Amino acid sequence: MKDARRILELVRSVCPMGVFPGRDEEGRAAWEPDPFHVLISTVLSQRTKDANTFAASSRLFAEFDSPEMLAKAPQERIEDLIRPAGFPRAKGRAIKEIARIIHEKGDLVPDTLEGLIALPMVGRKTANCVLSYGFGKEAICVDTHVHRIANRIGLCATKDPEETEYALREAVPRDLWIDTNSLLVRFGQTICLPRSPRCPQCPVAPWCDFYERSQGGAGRGLTRAPHEKGGTSVKGRAKTGRP
Repeated sequence: MKDARRILELVRSVCPMGVFPGRDEEGRAAWEPDPFHVLISTVLSQRTKDANTFAASSRLFAEFDSPEMLAKAPQERIEDLIRPAGFPRAKGRAIKEIARIIHEKGDLVPDTLEGLIALPMVGRKTANCVLSYGFGKEAICVDTHVHRIANRIGLCATKDPEETEYALREAVPRDLWIDTNSLLVRFGQTICLPRSPRCPQCPVAPWCDFYERSQGGAGRGLTRAPHEKGGTSVKGRAKTGRP
């Protein structure tokens, strides 16, 4: 199995500032990263770019900054404010209903995966984002970037984000679970691009299955870079790890 800690350290060396939904490229947000704001901004982040999420969440929270205020806000106004994030009607209905449910429960956001995924437009990715970024709980949020990069490097061999989540739970040290999403998302936006990844600029290349294949398989399966003492060849990769 590849050295996930070492790989994430290398990613951090080129992407020292991670990301999470609602922050801009400088890591700034116009609101406090409490569970409610993280939840709503993560719903807004679905199927759009970070810059759009930042614009939409900033506009929304400037007017409706609590579950009660958002629950009582006019639907049309919500849709207008979040329009930069796309799908304003669907997302607007969802976040208004989420705010209503949370307000009726004493303004408390659920702090379990099961409680969160019971909310409108909240799946495992969104729920894990809230658990990790909102509550500071150890969780691995797997989006398209994390799923693609983890399989491209060879940290896992999975078919969908849910399988990747379970596999990374076994491959990644628990103290790095929260960092996994923020680091790999930024890495996927800047270096390990979906198309034409910038392998010559990538410090992870000596550990990367994709890079090794592109170079004709030289050094395939190394758990350490060839120049590091103790480099050994292994074949194992984390499978789903699903219980």
